[in-house]
Amino acid sequence: MRMIRLPRSDDTFALGEALGRRVEPGTVIAVRGDLGAGKTLLAKGIGAGLAVPTRVQSPTYVIVHLHPSGRLPLWHADLYRLSGEDELEQLGVDEAIEGDGVVVIEWPDRVEGWLPADRLDILLEHDGEGRVATLSATGPRHRVLEAVDV
Repeated sequence: MRMIRLPRSDDTFALGEALGRRVEPGTVIAVRGDLGAGKTLLAKGIGAGLAVPTRVQSPTYVIVHLHPSGRLPLWHADLYRLSGEDELEQLGVDEAIEGDGVVVIEWPDRVEGWLPADRLDILLEHDGEGRVATLSATGPRHRVLEAVDV
């Protein structure tokens, strides 16, 4: 586990960008945090690090956006409006996780039992001086991402 202080919003984007440059096919990043914690900003940074040419924005109402171009395909899921794990099959997110791209999941607590055992969990929290990101790899494959330089 590693904690990173992010005093400015630009730092949250920069963390995402650094992660996007280091991710490999099959990377799954589960991003937790309250509303306004910076989850989508982090996802935008990951897209920038992957050189995704399309605009990465919150997929709240469509649940999942696929950005197929860039160094690797980026699947960006916002599960805030999801009522349960059974809806994931209809959305094809399970196929994304088994694919050759990168999956960023906002609000992963909605599908905790469905998440792959090996992933990078990121908790974004506000503190009195900006944000703090806590990076926790849940398996060996994602451990290298905990040490990302920002």
